Amino acid sequence: MAMFKERIQKDLAEIDIQIGGTRPWDIQVHDERLYRQVILRGSIGLGEAYMDGWWDCAQLDEFFNRILRAQLHVKHKAIGQDVFHILSNTLFNKQSPARSFVVGERHYDIGNDLYKAMLDKRMVYTCGYWGGNPPAGGLDEAQEHKLDLVCRKLNLQKGQRVLDIGCGWGSFAKFAAERYGVHVTGLTISKEQAALAREMTKGLPVEVLFQDYREVQGTFDHIVSLGMFEHVGHKNYRTYMEVAAKHLKDDGLFLLHTIGGNRSGIDADPWIDKYIFPNGILPRVAHIGEATSELFVMEDWHNFGAYYDTTLMAWNDNVEAHWGELKGTYSERFHRMWNYYLLSCAGAFRARDIQLWQIVLSKGGLHGGYTSIR
Repeated sequence: MAMFKERIQKDLAEIDIQIGGTRPWDIQVHDERLYRQVILRGSIGLGEAYMDGWWDCAQLDEFFNRILRAQLHVKHKAIGQDVFHILSNTLFNKQSPARSFVVGERHYDIGNDLYKAMLDKRMVYTCGYWGGNPPAGGLDEAQEHKLDLVCRKLNLQKGQRVLDIGCGWGSFAKFAAERYGVHVTGLTISKEQAALAREMTKGLPVEVLFQDYREVQGTFDHIVSLGMFEHVGHKNYRTYMEVAAKHLKDDGLFLLHTIGGNRSGIDADPWIDKYIFPNGILPRVAHIGEATSELFVMEDWHNFGAYYDTTLMAWNDNVEAHWGELKGTYSERFHRMWNYYLLSCAGAFRARDIQLWQIVLSKGGLHGGYTSIR
């Protein structure tokens, strides 16, 4: 145990984190078993130890910012754990049609009350756009900026038909139908999302379908996908793009909004995979390039991943503000797990370890070119 503690203490000291220190990013250890757990089990060990109350940190987001900027998670891996995840993602299609609904059941269906408390008034579960002129003054405005940015990038026109792959609770569909007069078909693999999305878009030209993207029918003027591509998986990237190309009109645009990873590979964070987004993998630039080859022309690639830090911190603030109402439904272990998820991800975006991309694609290249919109 002493050997494990000494190694971790040395690694943390190099990035100015102390065990038992007084700064907000220092950690307080309540159970000495933490050190062995982290060395042997890596990401899962660290996350589960936090969920079980073995350690605390007043500013968990900044703790992870320092860890990830220093690349400690790359330098010191739990080898067996990482090999298992790489092999399983290589050998199996974990996002096949039969498995595609797992993330809906285990993440998006855990309770609309949680998401209503956490998200903005429109229930947008993707990165807000805090820029603009003037910049957004809060979460509600940042999400409206983002939804309007998407509509303007697609140049939506009244009466057009839009496919929304991964429509969530209907936030984009409702906004686009109300503000731009388009007809939207939304797809989701979450029963809870589908039910609430239908309620939220009642009376609008919006159809919400509980189905996998591979089952889509019809053709559309434009396609949008906000925060769904992370669930597609590398074995299905080409199929996904082929589906989009097949159902997009020749002069249409496809806007893909996705979190993306910096490093090559097909690995996933084991703790996130186990507790938050089962079977999810972050795409890389090369993955998207290969999947779109000879199907699409990349018209625009916009990275505003730094805004996800601000978005995640706002979500965490909302959860904390409403925890008194939620704790009758969710356990304290769940509470710690959810804080860990939101704040560790905020730290990852702050460290620029992961990115948020909005990519505009056309089938044959727009005549005269595409004008980037920010």
